Amino acid sequence: MMPGINPKKMKQMMKQLGMKMEEIEGVERVVIYTTEGEYVFEPAEVVVTIMQGTKTYQLQGSEPVFVPKEVTIPDEDVMLVAEQAQVSPDEARAALREANGEIADAIIRLTSS
Repeated sequence: MMPGINPKKMKQMMKQLGMKMEEIEGVERVVIYTTEGEYVFEPAEVVVTIMQGTKTYQLQGSEPVFVPKEVTIPDEDVMLVAEQAQVSPDEARAALREANGEIADAIIRLTSS
């Protein structure tokens, strides 16, 4: 609730506006998945506000931890880069990780020294 406002009065006003708030019990962690990685909120609280049939979820928690997405590198890409740049498969895989899986970038990184 809002500080400085009587909780009973606040509930009455919300009821008049057709609003309802309820906390989702037992939430331990919330993860938001993005194309670059995941935002992890732990511990977390989630409150659902229902107003005029629309649900809004409010997340409260500590500063999120960002976990970057691990790039999956197929063995075929490793072999192609190793062959084109004339390096070992381990060097090719490392270059592909640095280049976020981009074959051309990995080859350029390895051959432009």
